[in-house]
Amino acid sequence: MTTKPVSSPVFSIDPIDGLIDEPRRMVLSGLSPDEIVAISARTQRARGVIWMSQATFVADAHGVVDLTRDAPVGGDYAEVSAMGLIWGQQPVDSTSQELFTDNVMEPLQTTLTAETACGIQAEAELYQRFAAAGVKRREIREDGLVGTLFTPAGQGPHPVVVVLNGSGGGINEPRGALLASRGYQAFALGYFKAPGLSPFITETPLEYLETGLRWARRELQPKNGFVAVSGQSRGGELALLLGATFPDLVSAVIAFVPGAMVHGAQGAGDPARGGWQGATWTRGGISLPHLWQDNSAVHWHPWAGDAPPSRHHSVFFEGLKDTTLAARARIPVENIAGPVLLISGRDDRAWPSSLYSRMVVSTLRRHDHPHLVRHLDFDNAGHAINLPIVPSTQLSREHPVSKVPYTNGGTPSGNAKADEGSWGGVLAFLDEVTGSAIQSDQNSHAQADT
Repeated sequence: MTTKPVSSPVFSIDPIDGLIDEPRRMVLSGLSPDEIVAISARTQRARGVIWMSQATFVADAHGVVDLTRDAPVGGDYAEVSAMGLIWGQQPVDSTSQELFTDNVMEPLQTTLTAETACGIQAEAELYQRFAAAGVKRREIREDGLVGTLFTPAGQGPHPVVVVLNGSGGGINEPRGALLASRGYQAFALGYFKAPGLSPFITETPLEYLETGLRWARRELQPKNGFVAVSGQSRGGELALLLGATFPDLVSAVIAFVPGAMVHGAQGAGDPARGGWQGATWTRGGISLPHLWQDNSAVHWHPWAGDAPPSRHHSVFFEGLKDTTLAARARIPVENIAGPVLLISGRDDRAWPSSLYSRMVVSTLRRHDHPHLVRHLDFDNAGHAINLPIVPSTQLSREHPVSKVPYTNGGTPSGNAKADEGSWGGVLAFLDEVTGSAIQSDQNSHAQADT
């Protein structure tokens, strides 16, 4: 009687080491035909928190599991997805919401472990980098500005993208580093909750952002004078506002899950200066009108001491019913003097970014905007559209300033697709608007890609 040899599984990963936006081909071979195997992915992210996922697969007739081809039969995701083990991760024994590294110049390291029913294991490592070889990082503390500059490898000049965070504040270094890795000089600019700045978004002067734009033009010598502004959530609202307020300084606007209105300070507000209903932006020392300013239509049921509902974006629809105030609070996007890219999720439960983006597109169309306008609107995606190939499972979270719990919306799968699709859309948009002169007949109004 012969004994069947025990299989010895082996991982093959291509590439093992690359930028975070690069999908990998991950293959496990050396299994027996139809053998069941569990594959886990373990990554140490910011503050030493471990994130993990696991999925179970059945080998094919050749004893191979190919994650670009095979769906799991159980586990933390349920579809064919080459990087499902990454976007399907959850924090272990932690409520951490930090998806990246403490130092963006260092890679994320993920350990893949395969285990068969017989207890035989195989391991492999993969590395996801934000900064490509030759990308330089420099902290900026000039002219009162607080930010980080990322410069691509190779001879300049380079187009410039100013990167703004949302209502969590701080400096968005991961996006800045990755933009530099793709050939753009990226100035990740903090405007609150960063060293030396206010811990709250309340009464942020637009002059500070104007200083940042002028500094970028003067000091960075952008290629062909191109300086785009990219922001997400409140940063998306701010990006549109800056394009409309300083059209001579902003060459293009990239607005992730943006507001089409000026809103009050909301969850990032200073409780001593009006809290949720305090002013967010000022110019010339005067507060800009906002949607919560003595709004006659809105009901504050989510914020009157009750537990926030799973969907609280209804308060924004209520706010828009005060049409006089909404008209005053509207961002005059028709003043933007360059291309506009809008990115939204149709299941955004933080605020209605899909509606807001459509409102912007409609306004630009009515005013015969002579530049490219593109709207990427993703099915089953929520508010937290992020960089590609990072965990997309954190549907509910605590606001980092107010500590109020809320839901972003979407599904992990839908959010992962939006992460990947939006990043590809940003690179395509930037390549298009920086690579050649933009003619009026190149207009593309409201392209809805999913």
